[in-house]
Amino acid sequence: MKRIVDNKHPLAIRWFHWINFPVLSLMIWSGLLIYWAYDPYKITVGGYTLLSFFPDGFYKALGVPFRLAQGMSWHFAFMWLFTLNGILYVAYTFISGEWRYLLPKRNSFREAWQVILHDLGIRKAPLPVEKYNAAQRIAYSSIIVMGLGSLLTGLAIYKPTQLWWLTTLLGGYEMARLIHFALTIGYVLFFIIHIAQVVKAGWNNFRSMVAGFDVVDEKA
Repeated sequence: MKRIVDNKHPLAIRWFHWINFPVLSLMIWSGLLIYWAYDPYKITVGGYTLLSFFPDGFYKALGVPFRLAQGMSWHFAFMWLFTLNGILYVAYTFISGEWRYLLPKRNSFREAWQVILHDLGIRKAPLPVEKYNAAQRIAYSSIIVMGLGSLLTGLAIYKPTQLWWLTTLLGGYEMARLIHFALTIGYVLFFIIHIAQVVKAGWNNFRSMVAGFDVVDEKA
């Protein structure tokens, strides 16, 4: 017998989630248009480049070159929506008490390894039944910290003269830009893992983030 569990994800959480996904995607895309104008980051060993972010063929395939002004306009416009959505999300989680489900617990880092092993099919024992497992708590809390980091480093490289104290606090313009870039790569990796987890979890889990309810199978 199946039973509907209402309000698995409150309406506000769903709204913040579905607003943030396209906004962050557009921020990453417009950031790529900006990064094209000066892309110094490479992984080199002994003078040999192992990985370049990103090769010219990548830019040309996506039609990125010569769109710097467009990228800056979109990036700064969506920055405000990204920031406002983040502030409202954090405020809501604290006011509603949702933060209790999101913040890592004392044993979360140790338990997260068990979640990873389970997802990889190595650990067969079922995981504890809870709204967010240990790995999710760490990941979702980290995204909030990353969002704050992106905002601060973005402001530091956007207004390095007016906000010189922030730029200096972050280690200077070059360091702030490197951190900003690293955080962006982190978002891309998070997207890939998150989408893979959603596909693995199945339709019921996806529906709960859209409609807010979950369908649970119960043994008679």
